[in-house]
Amino acid sequence: MTSEALRGERIGNWIDAWVTSHVAELVETRRTIHAHPELGYVEHRTTDLIVDRLRVAGLEPKVLEHGTGVICDIGAGDQVVVLRADIDALPLFDTKDVSYRSRIEGVAHACGHDAHTAIVLGVAKVLSELGDSGEFGEPATLGGRIRCVFQPAEEQVPGGALEVLKAGALDGVLAAFAVHCDPTLAVGKVGLKVGPITAACDAVKVTLTGPGGHTARPHMTVDLVDALGRVITATPGLLSRQIDPRAGLSLVWGAVGAGIAANTIPESGTLHGTARLLDRDSWDEAEKLIRRLIAEVVAPTGAQVQIDYQRGVPPVVNDAGPIEVLRAAAHETVGAEGISSTEQSLGGEDFAWYADHAPIGFARLGTDGGGPPLDLHRGSFDIDERALSIGVRLLARTALRALAGETG
Repeated sequence: MTSEALRGERIGNWIDAWVTSHVAELVETRRTIHAHPELGYVEHRTTDLIVDRLRVAGLEPKVLEHGTGVICDIGAGDQVVVLRADIDALPLFDTKDVSYRSRIEGVAHACGHDAHTAIVLGVAKVLSELGDSGEFGEPATLGGRIRCVFQPAEEQVPGGALEVLKAGALDGVLAAFAVHCDPTLAVGKVGLKVGPITAACDAVKVTLTGPGGHTARPHMTVDLVDALGRVITATPGLLSRQIDPRAGLSLVWGAVGAGIAANTIPESGTLHGTARLLDRDSWDEAEKLIRRLIAEVVAPTGAQVQIDYQRGVPPVVNDAGPIEVLRAAAHETVGAEGISSTEQSLGGEDFAWYADHAPIGFARLGTDGGGPPLDLHRGSFDIDERALSIGVRLLARTALRALAGETG
């Protein structure tokens, strides 16, 4: 073993020992955040917690201009690697019976952002202590700066990533990395994929209006609920015949509202949904196509239609270099048997915008502890908290490897 390899192994052992001695702190941090979830751009308590804990560690965090979200550098030098955690929650009821259940009615960390935040806080602390330890001589242990980004509003459209980019956090960086909880992977597994790993995601709102009337005489007015039903059922099917199936276009309605009485045809009704695509080129054409088809479906009904289409995020496309860095770090963290290939999903993720400024690596972190299925975006979602330690060890090693020039 070369002296550099031996030094790297010693640093890895030091990180592992630190994490082992701080497991209870990682769990406490995650549970505190989980019990006090906040929606995008109002994550004030979470931001305060992050700032307080970074300052206690001797670091100098900076709050984003909007007032939530934090950026904090560890180390020194011109070389910079970004580690990103998202900090917002979802407008869902927490249905779990646990001591750390959400105390905020109708808001829950049902996507693992509490875990992501606890992990990157852990990385900030371990690497700060590593850099201050002086145990590993020169050159400087870290080899540059690790920029920990605690991003607001990932669940919003178009997403808080744009606030981070506006702040210049990605200017001139070597690479950016993130992990996301994956309840389909067993704890101890890390899912990796070069190329597209998530989908583009846009928000679609359709508002139909008409004169209203009596349900006894639908022929004398605009049967608005029937018109809504036609848009709900017909548009997704028509889309599937208008675009290459390999683009993976999926239009799904998540909310519909119209009327208050069984015998009254309402004057207005709304649909809310998402359009998701696997292919970025098709994403550029989706809005025009969806607008046209909805208008054509509505036209025979006589209803007036307003379509609000908000472009959200493109697919996350992993670069080969950062994924190889993650793979090497995962090999040291969970072993070859812990590394899993993963498929592209239709989930949206605004980490995609980071790729416009730096090579990115986005990994899936196994959180399934073997109990009942706990899918993302459900009020029952929870994690096997052993994943927290794995996440800290993985990202700490990843950052050091990237600063050592292993991003290609």
